[in-house]
Amino acid sequence: MKSQKNKTALFLFAFFLGLFGAHRFYAQRGPTAILLLLLTLSMIGFPIACVWVLIDLIIILSGTFKDKDGLSISNW
Repeated sequence: MKSQKNKTALFLFAFFLGLFGAHRFYAQRGPTAILLLLLTLSMIGFPIACVWVLIDLIIILSGTFKDKDGLSISNW
């Protein structure tokens, strides 16, 4: 089964607003989106958030990023 979410929108959210967790909010993964946002706002956590977003971009491009129900977001 595949998610109804759009992979293009997910990628654009991650690329432009990833440090604010926008792509995770879009995928309805609220707790990790809030954690990413808090890491971004803290000076110590900012480098960690940058790496996290980079890893998320790779996962999105590989087609294995999942939504809150565990369904793969792979529809372009």
